[in-house]
Amino acid sequence: MALTEKQTLKIQQHVLDFKEVPGALLPLMHAIQDDLGYVPEDAYPIISKAYNLSIAEIHGFITFYHHFRTHPAGKNVLQICRAESCQAMGSEEIETYCKSALGIDYHETTDDNLITLEPIYCLGNCACSPAVMINNQVIGRVSKNKIDDIIRAAKEKL
Repeated sequence: MALTEKQTLKIQQHVLDFKEVPGALLPLMHAIQDDLGYVPEDAYPIISKAYNLSIAEIHGFITFYHHFRTHPAGKNVLQICRAESCQAMGSEEIETYCKSALGIDYHETTDDNLITLEPIYCLGNCACSPAVMINNQVIGRVSKNKIDDIIRAAKEKL
C-alpha cells in the first residue's frame, strides 16, 4: 500500500522534528506510529535517507521492537502479556485460546478488521496474572470466559 501525500508529509515532518535529537530513531518511530497507527514500510526510504541508515537497518529496528507494526491495526488491538508471571499463571493457554477463537496468529487482524492480536512483554499487572490489554484497558486474571467477553464487546462496538 503506497503512502498517500498526506502520510508522506507527516512522516517527513516527524523526520525533521527528530533530526537533531540524540537517539532519535525510537522516538521518531513512536511519533510515526502514534500519528498513522503503524510505521509503513514505504516510510523506510525516507527515514533511511534522513538518518544515513540502510533500509535493512530500519527494518531490523522496527522488527526488533514488538510494539511497532508495519500494517494498519484493526479497530481493536488485543495484546496478551507474555512475561514470566503471566506465563506461570497460564497465559500460554489464553494465547492458544485467543488464536483459535479469532482464527489468527500474532500480528494478524481478523477478516472483519475488528481485532488485531499482538504479544506484549509485561503489562505491569503481575499480581493479577494472566493479563491482557484491549486497546488501552488492562484486564487481569483473564480466563477463557473473559476472552469471550472481550471479543463479544469488540464486536458490539460496530
